[in-house]
Amino acid sequence: MIIDFLKKSFDRLPIEQGKKEIFNLPNSITLLRICVIPVLFLILLSPGRTLSLLIAIVFIIAALTDLLDGYIARRYGMVTKIGKFLDPIADKIIVSTAMILMIPIGHIPAWIVAVIIIRDIAVNGVRSIASSDDSIVSASKLGKQKTLSQNIALSALIIHYPLFGIDAHLVGIIVLYIALFLTVWSGVDYILKFCRWTNNE
Repeated sequence: MIIDFLKKSFDRLPIEQGKKEIFNLPNSITLLRICVIPVLFLILLSPGRTLSLLIAIVFIIAALTDLLDGYIARRYGMVTKIGKFLDPIADKIIVSTAMILMIPIGHIPAWIVAVIIIRDIAVNGVRSIASSDDSIVSASKLGKQKTLSQNIALSALIIHYPLFGIDAHLVGIIVLYIALFLTVWSGVDYILKFCRWTNNE
């Protein structure tokens, strides 16, 4: 009901067609997700228990909107080229920013951040080459599992302090190593698919 109302309200806005495609509801949600990045910079202040929890909540909400904008785009036929570009970029920017900001305060090992970012750059390069020929190298479920594990790990690492008797930092580190494995595995899987695609050309 709420989504239907938002869609109808948005469609009535007097926006030029080009702008309407860019700023449709799912794309607007994606852009709003990017706007949480300034909040993440509070991590550099080594925030206490309460502020750390609040930052983590903001991060979690941003992660959940990643599911929302994709659902709306598919459900209401609002998938656009700019949306396909923005959605993965927004996710990677938020995740990378959170990881990088936690390095100086010792919440996350720098080498893990480097491996994850290098993997993303490599995969984005492969995706760009494929898209230049109007082709898509399909991603596997590993990519979604990677994203989920990264978001869980970073949420726990941002919280950092014990919560409900659970060591959030320890949980975050354990899940982070799982995310690292899935990140590398999904990256290799994606590149292998690209190699098979090029061999079939």
